[in-house]
Amino acid sequence: MSEFDPYPLLETLFRQLRQRGFNLGLGEYLEAIETVTGGFAKTSDELKSVLRLLWCHSRDEQRQYQLIWESAIARLSDALSKSRSEGQQKLEGASEASLETDIPAIDSSCPETTLTAQPQQELAPLPVCPPFAPLESDGDLELQSYFPISKRNMVYSWRYLRRLIPNGAKDVLDVSQTVKKTAEQGFYLAPSYRPRLVNHAHLLLLFDQDGSMTPFHRFSRELTETALHESNIGRVDIYYFHNIIAESVYRDVYLTEPILFQQVRAECDRDTSILIVSDAGAARGDRRRKRIQATAEFLYHLRQQTPLIAWLNPLPENRWQRTSAEIISHLLPMYPMNAEGLSHAIDTVRG
Repeated sequence: MSEFDPYPLLETLFRQLRQRGFNLGLGEYLEAIETVTGGFAKTSDELKSVLRLLWCHSRDEQRQYQLIWESAIARLSDALSKSRSEGQQKLEGASEASLETDIPAIDSSCPETTLTAQPQQELAPLPVCPPFAPLESDGDLELQSYFPISKRNMVYSWRYLRRLIPNGAKDVLDVSQTVKKTAEQGFYLAPSYRPRLVNHAHLLLLFDQDGSMTPFHRFSRELTETALHESNIGRVDIYYFHNIIAESVYRDVYLTEPILFQQVRAECDRDTSILIVSDAGAARGDRRRKRIQATAEFLYHLRQQTPLIAWLNPLPENRWQRTSAEIISHLLPMYPMNAEGLSHAIDTVRG
């Protein structure tokens, strides 16, 4: 039994969805390939669910996707059966040719037969195969890159998360103090300096990992990289969880290094900024009471440490309706993961 190969179906479906007006570009295509390579589409049903989650952003698009999926499956099945029949015909033709070559030679003593000499083939160079020239396609094959938020916007937004305290080196000229001191002395003796302002902001990032958040791991990585290496935030702590924050969270993306969440909360104070990144159940479109209750409980304990908490949802607001995300959005400020949403979230966590 041959293994399921998702890549031909993935490419065919992607091109048909673009022709039907789906807002898909190179970013969505590469994200789908990365998801499939990660082993999340071992069967056709799994591939169907993953691509619907990645590429459909409304109920209407899901209905169109179902029709296009069935059409793509039918086309690939017809092409596969056609190739198999052609191969069978070639095999039958080869067998008939072998049978014809097995016919015995006619006896030369028979008076009704006349033997003719076969012409000798002259030596000549073989014909040169012309280069392959593919035909132009009428379809829209241009792949455009689309991201809900760019890395540049992330870097720009992190710069606004500041908590400046003057405790650096005294190497900044204090003009007002210098003028005041000169006026008191009656003459200028030396300039006055003040300590450099240092950003002492403390950021705690909590990322929902795996499951329905798998398509958004790229944006989670970019948020992590920009916060750690391309911002001037004083301290950045990053932890991961799956669906809900329970007694433990994890230090790594593979969820193999647990740490008690009570210890994480103990390191926070009233000035700690906390940003939670999760779809809150909006990706699957369901509403679960257990998830809502667990989220409300951990938010209650988290507010005992700091009120600077915001939620960043990778799905647009119209996907929150009638899901767990709609109820959780009433418990704390929740914003979509775009340039405007990240800006509002940072405004919230910096107070």
